[in-house]
This record gives sequence, C-alpha cells and structure tokens, in this order.
Amino acid sequence: MSFTVIIPARLASTRLPNKPLADLGGKPMIVRVAERAMQSGAAQVIVATDHADIFAACTHNNIAVQMTRADHPSGTDRIAEVAAALGLSADTVVVNVQGDEPLIDPSLIAATARLIAHDVPMATAAHAIDDMADAFNPNVVKVVLDKAGRALYFSRATIPWHRDGFAQSKDVMPAAYSPLRHIGLYAYRNDFLQAYPQLAVSPLEQVEALEQLRVLWHGVPIAVYVTPHAPAAGVDTPEDLQRVRHYFA
Repeated sequence: MSFTVIIPARLASTRLPNKPLADLGGKPMIVRVAERAMQSGAAQVIVATDHADIFAACTHNNIAVQMTRADHPSGTDRIAEVAAALGLSADTVVVNVQGDEPLIDPSLIAATARLIAHDVPMATAAHAIDDMADAFNPNVVKVVLDKAGRALYFSRATIPWHRDGFAQSKDVMPAAYSPLRHIGLYAYRNDFLQAYPQLAVSPLEQVEALEQLRVLWHGVPIAVYVTPHAPAAGVDTPEDLQRVRHYFA
C-alpha cells in the first residue's frame, strides 16, 4: 500500500522547550523522526510546521517541509492542511507520526497504514500491558477492541475492568487478562482526514481529554494494529531526552 507520512511539529512545549530542535547525535530531533519514517516505505515524508526555525532545520537536512497556519488546535488539523495543499487524492493514506518519536519503529508505521480500507478510514496501534502500574495509570491510555480488531473505546481508566481478579488483588495481573495500551500513531484515508476538522467535539472527548473519542462518538470505525512489542518511548521530559541522546551517541 502506498502512503504518505506527515509529521506535525510545533516549537512550543511546556515541559521541554524547543523540543523538535533538540540535538540528537548531531541532528535535530525532528530530522531524526523524519529519517525513521523514511524507512517505513512511505511514498513521501513531510514535516508540517508553523515555525521558521523548524522549517530551516528541515531544509538544511534535506527533509521535505511545509509551513502551516499557526492557529491549528491539533496536529491532526495541521496535517490535514498539508495533505490538502499537496493535492493528495481522496483515497491516499496519510500517516500522522508524532514529532517527538525519534525511535519509532518504521514497520509499525507501515503496519498501521495497511489497516486502512474502504470501510475503515482511520487506524491506530496498541500493545499489551504487562505492568499493573501502567494498567492503573491515567496517563497510560487504554483501548478495548471488538472481534474485528476495531476500537470499542479509549480511556484513561483501567479497561476492561477485571471484576473478579481485581476483587482479589490489584497488584498482580489476573490470568488471561491482557489490557491494551494505545500508541499515539494514526493513519487516515485522506477524504476522512479532510472531513475530521469539521466534526463536532464530543462530550466523551472533553471528559477523557482524548481526541480519538470524537471519531468513535460520530460512529466512524478505527482499526487497531496490535504490535507484539512495546515501542520505544517518545520524548516528553528532560530525562527522556537524555535517554534518547545516549542511544544516538
């Protein structure tokens, strides 16, 4: 399947200022992310940004980049602008790779893109949780699937709730219990990507602060690729940055 990767990148970050331009082994983080995405087999990889410094860093490193408006409420809106500007066809698959994932597995990008079909305009990824602390951590987003591998619901809560197992203990993972952690990687069919910004914000999205719930609330299916391996963590904190710098060193 042919697909395009678009990487939204903003300079502002409350916990890690100038994160996209952080040096990783002699190259800015945003360049490292784009280089990983290029290994996925994507037809093209483009950075979408509203900041001149990110644009300059990409241009200097021969990474395709497009300037966007500065008032987009989300990265999804930002990549939709770029996909429209590129004149991509309605059935082109567009993958949104976060700009703070310099260790993202290229095969995960491709596997998620392959889930897009005529009746499934959006896809994402997940992996099994094996740590009880993660199962109960509201910062770890969980997803439950139907028999076809499509998302039933995303939540910060522990879902599905193992009634009998947790009644005995919340410290040990119950037998045959495999909650799934959502991975923030998204693929879209371009016609749905262009329609997404016009979807009304949903009450569920506001309560859980999870943008993907808007899609389910409007009745649009989301396919989920379950990877057998937990992906390398992204960069959110100074400690994360040091870990990734050590890798590239």
